[in-house]
Amino acid sequence: MIIDDSNADARKMHEIALLGRRAGLIGRRSFLAGSAAGLGALALGGCATSDGMSLAEAQKLYGPVPEEKFPIPAIDVTYVDPKYFRKTVRYETKEAPGTIIVDPGNYYVYRVEDGGNATRYGANVGRDGFRWTGDAYVGRKSEWATWTPPKEMIKRQPEAAKYARGMPGGLDNPLGARTLHLYQNGAYTLYTIYASLDAESIGNGITSGCIGLLTQDMIHLYTNTPVKTKVVVLAA
Repeated sequence: MIIDDSNADARKMHEIALLGRRAGLIGRRSFLAGSAAGLGALALGGCATSDGMSLAEAQKLYGPVPEEKFPIPAIDVTYVDPKYFRKTVRYETKEAPGTIIVDPGNYYVYRVEDGGNATRYGANVGRDGFRWTGDAYVGRKSEWATWTPPKEMIKRQPEAAKYARGMPGGLDNPLGARTLHLYQNGAYTLYTIYASLDAESIGNGITSGCIGLLTQDMIHLYTNTPVKTKVVVLAA
């Protein structure tokens, strides 16, 4: 199940690299090795979105985080379908509270809460041919991790070779502000749940199997997720 996307610390550049829409931006988008062409701005229309959250509330939820080591800019929520905004929902499961459940078919990540509820986050997921299913656990956690492209990725994308010795943490680093590294039986799977500043990636299959949340959502999930947390990835 290991695919060449996030080697020794890799977030969106894990080959999570979106087809870079903005010319010259190598970090977050140009290495998004998927073929997701972008959604285009979604009209939120009126004072409230179709999912019940006002535009002002969404802008606050996904506003800037200036106190970070690398100050995080606000997400342009007009590029996100409102159904992917963070929300507490009813969610029936036999999994224990705290478990993370990834639903790639619907582009959601759930954190199971008490009382039959879950915190739901919109996500980007693996593109066709790169999805995986199964159980894992959070083996380690990283803030502003270094990203190193795997050899297989460098073969396909020679421009990644410049980072063969590692790309330091920062806003353009594919791993983003926070990363949950997924393990099985004591071994790193090379899959991660990572932070993305790319609003247009949410609701798309554009990675090599890793799962991306908007940075503000990822910080929220990261804060509430200890090492050893169970992660269940459902079939798409």
